[in-house]
Amino acid sequence: MTVDDTGSGTGAHGRVDQSPLSASLERGDSHAGDSGEDPLALRLEQLILGAERRYTPFQAARSAGVSMELASRFWRAMGFADIGQAKALTEADVLALRRLAGLVEAGLLSEAMAVQVARSTGQTTARLAEWQMDSFLEGLTEPPEPGMTRTEVTYPIIELLLPELEEFLVYVWRRQLAASAGRVIQTGDDEEMVDRRLAVGFADLVGFTRLTRRMEEEELGELVEAFETTSADLVAARGGRLIKTLGDEVLYAADDAGVAAEIALLLVETMANDNTMPELRVGMAFGTVTTRMGDVFGTTVNLASRLTSIAPRDAVLVDSAFAEELIRTGEAPASEAEAAEAAAAAEKQGEEPPTYRFALQPMWQRPVRGLGVVEPWLLTRRDGAS
Repeated sequence: MTVDDTGSGTGAHGRVDQSPLSASLERGDSHAGDSGEDPLALRLEQLILGAERRYTPFQAARSAGVSMELASRFWRAMGFADIGQAKALTEADVLALRRLAGLVEAGLLSEAMAVQVARSTGQTTARLAEWQMDSFLEGLTEPPEPGMTRTEVTYPIIELLLPELEEFLVYVWRRQLAASAGRVIQTGDDEEMVDRRLAVGFADLVGFTRLTRRMEEEELGELVEAFETTSADLVAARGGRLIKTLGDEVLYAADDAGVAAEIALLLVETMANDNTMPELRVGMAFGTVTTRMGDVFGTTVNLASRLTSIAPRDAVLVDSAFAEELIRTGEAPASEAEAAEAAAAAEKQGEEPPTYRFALQPMWQRPVRGLGVVEPWLLTRRDGAS
């Protein structure tokens, strides 16, 4: 950061000149004016956006060469409130509108798809931005300089972090895009690119509602953060994909049923070994899943959710299709009797007996609202498997 031109050393009244932190707060106050907005908020906006307010929504739409109606659709899809005809938009807003409209004009995206792109990007980055601001400011237990409020510290922190975080965000996005593109290429069937066969799992903390009544907000926040962090790390490390977190619940998916099964058992085992965590239950299903804007939908997802609600504590339930997939791929025997027969036959032939990672135990059949009668299977590890 640079210091403004107030000089250096000691001033005429013996005042020591400002440090870089304080000096950065003195910059860019030309937009406070008579708008009634907080001058610091305006300086922060200009710092982050890198441009001054120049356009009303109508002017921005006209400059971008798009209709006001389409500009409004894009703006709302990105998650921003209507601002009437206030002069609040920048050159970057015009460029964003021009780019989206250009993709439509070039035939690369339909108008509906361009709106979806705006909406998915807005929803994802909104949550990221909220989390980042909360986390960075929460970490400030004491101001770096006497007399500075947390609000005043926000500007220099963002000034320092902004370029690094921007580059890191683009790097992670490119990495995720490369991984996603690789999965699409490996899917040979065009239909499966949209409606794919996946293993879907829900992991749910037991008794979370009761915990919310007993725990302080800070303690509850720490518990949720620990649960989400642990789950995300385990899912990623084993080759799954975390779809979303819902406080006391996580939803993940994997192309391979064996991968999903390993993740589920690791989640249960990890939480069981942590005395600060409630018990966990997991439900999983395997089948056709519709993917949209990074989320998953369909009967398979609904079934996994229902199985989670009826799963015993510290246990994993799977549906019959999931069990059949594990059996088909040799990850689990159809029954212990079949495993014993296979082992005896292999020994008789002087061969190595088949090894199974998982065991499946059929549970009671029961009706599930909206899904008919389902047959859950209890998933466990085979003795000696790790």
